[in-house]
Amino acid sequence: MSRLVIVVEKASDWGSYHPSDNVVTAMDYLKEPIRPDEERTQVINLCRSYKYLGAGYYVSLLAEARGHKVIPSVRAINDLRRRSLYGLDIEDLNAKLSRSLAQDRDTTDFGILVYFGETASEPLKDLARQVFEAFPCPILRIEFERDSVWQINAVKPAGMHTLSDAQEDAFAAALNRFSTKLWRSKRTPKKYRYDIAMLQDPAEQFPPSNKKALKAFIAAGKELGIEVDPIERDDYARLAEYDALFIRETTALDHHTYRFANKAEKEDMVVIDDPTSILRCTNKIFLSDLLKSRKLPTPRTEILFRDEAKRIAELGDLLGFPIVLKVPDGSFSRGVVKASDPESLKRASDELFQQSALVLAQEYMPTDFDWRIGVLNREAIYACQYFMSRGHWQIYNHAAKGDARTGSFKTLPIREVPSEVVKLALRATQAIGDGLYGVDLKQVGDRVVIIEVNDNPNIDWGVEDAYLGQDLYRRVMGEFLRRLERKRLGVAD
Repeated sequence: MSRLVIVVEKASDWGSYHPSDNVVTAMDYLKEPIRPDEERTQVINLCRSYKYLGAGYYVSLLAEARGHKVIPSVRAINDLRRRSLYGLDIEDLNAKLSRSLAQDRDTTDFGILVYFGETASEPLKDLARQVFEAFPCPILRIEFERDSVWQINAVKPAGMHTLSDAQEDAFAAALNRFSTKLWRSKRTPKKYRYDIAMLQDPAEQFPPSNKKALKAFIAAGKELGIEVDPIERDDYARLAEYDALFIRETTALDHHTYRFANKAEKEDMVVIDDPTSILRCTNKIFLSDLLKSRKLPTPRTEILFRDEAKRIAELGDLLGFPIVLKVPDGSFSRGVVKASDPESLKRASDELFQQSALVLAQEYMPTDFDWRIGVLNREAIYACQYFMSRGHWQIYNHAAKGDARTGSFKTLPIREVPSEVVKLALRATQAIGDGLYGVDLKQVGDRVVIIEVNDNPNIDWGVEDAYLGQDLYRRVMGEFLRRLERKRLGVAD
């Protein structure tokens, strides 16, 4: 179980609360002897100030040097001090703020206090959580101002010594909830070499791994001396206490999965899917240009821009009918439409342009199945044939019910897959990275083309593991172990 240390600048700062053995002063913490083999330690730094080279700054700095997980981190302290970063991290939040606040407000400026991502202001709860994720700090004051619209004027750390009685009560409740999350459930007597956070969403309709597969990853990790701990979106603040992050939730750029990946990379954790892979795979237009620049075969493709009616009307001559239209960030066959004639092409493009300023148009390549080659660290590890849904032209038919929604599958050993399919899949992932990918390909006669590269491929119990069984999960966990060991030894991949 983790050791929790709450650091205050002066003992009197904790005077309003019950005494606790977890609470120490900054000087006592800084003078602690270094114990290289001590248990995991989580530090909550509640010093009055985090100014450069002050006591609060040194608490976070030396906590990191000692291998302790600390909030706020030195990175967060520096980010809060460098106002130039605000535009990067908060630009998207200003639009949300304008929708959350009434425009007829009498005041032109106000502020809220945020305790570990929580605030008493109901309309701003989501905003507070996002600011906390960007700048993880125990107490933040977010200041707003209004010109034509409400905007964030500043994000500042605040000290607990400045709180009123009512604010102290709210802070204490938030601290209790936050510290409870940090107290991990009691571990089994076996000591694990590493901890992996496995991000998943139990409510997701089409998750990349089903429940049995998630349990298989956990079992495979234990065989290798790794504890795989399922986490969810609300566990963002706990992320840094792990050694690695494994994302088993459908990824997107404008999504918490990308924020998790980005934070994990900044914390120097091993992470699959890494943020670069998410960036390169989740937008089909980006991926199309990337593959084209590498001279890799894809279906004939045109990128459409809104208000190009003449060019859209000419698509039939360029690609022939039917034509497949796709929104850039669709997944599981969502946002994909087949247009059979000029009229349906116009209707479909008008509809999709409501979702995106750019739309992908591709030639239609009818096949009974799509190939999916699973690739890990530039090596093919599994192969599947995904057959089209019954009576439909896609693998997923969202309009159907029951078993008819998805087609059947066939899982094969890599050696039985046509060599040109495997080679092309490997070439496709070389343009992306060295993570875990699922490459979708079509084969028509001698022609093999890449449909897309998925950064978060399906690994479902009973499907992708149908040939390798539990060994598939061991191979994925084994790659985590290899990377963790190399990182520990300071060896670059």
